[in-house]
Amino acid sequence: MVNFGNLWQYLAVQSPLLSTLSGNATTMDVKTYSLPELPFAYDALEPHISGQIMKLHHSGHHQAYVTNLNKALKTDAAVLASNDIAAHLALQPVIKFNAGGHINHALFWANLAPAGTPETQFPEAAPTLSVEIDKTWGSADKFKEEFARQLLGIQGSGWGWLVKSGNNLRIVTTKDQDPIIGGEVPIFGVDMWEHAYYLQYLNGKAKYVDSIWNVINWKTAESRFQSSHDSFFGDLKALL
Repeated sequence: MVNFGNLWQYLAVQSPLLSTLSGNATTMDVKTYSLPELPFAYDALEPHISGQIMKLHHSGHHQAYVTNLNKALKTDAAVLASNDIAAHLALQPVIKFNAGGHINHALFWANLAPAGTPETQFPEAAPTLSVEIDKTWGSADKFKEEFARQLLGIQGSGWGWLVKSGNNLRIVTTKDQDPIIGGEVPIFGVDMWEHAYYLQYLNGKAKYVDSIWNVINWKTAESRFQSSHDSFFGDLKALL
């Protein structure tokens, strides 16, 4: 159970997005977040992800997470200043959901790249990561099979992630917009919300999963794999 007086500090530790508390609630600075620009044009991932989906996903869905996060943080600062603990606690799921949506999508855009570019070439763009994948799963094909199995096993909405846990790799899934927290470093993630694929693939989730391998940015994945937990989240803060 988190002590109410340390709740903001706890959230700041668990999520690199949330503001830290300096002194008491009345002196807290509330950071305003903005939608990051994509590192490519909306249609750059075609035919694997359509420009229509990318525009809606980025300028619609991701923007909504940012807008709602800023609103919730501003409201939370006000209720903390008035010592309204009940209202403060009621806002925490809203903050977690929208902060997670912002974090997850910022990571997602950065771990995609247009098909055929040097960044998408495996194993050339990820020499050390590819060795660890082979060591963990036996081959890249077996890794992709297991990753797809876990992605397609998500019930409802969520994400699939390749993460570095200590010196090991593992595949994890998260529900809704829950971010990767604790000591793990997300190497790359795949959005399994319907808004990420439905306009193009309809109910063909398996085809979407097969196709997304063409646009994974293995250069970014390699960089994250070689990063420490602290340096990774330092880079993430700059990205947000």
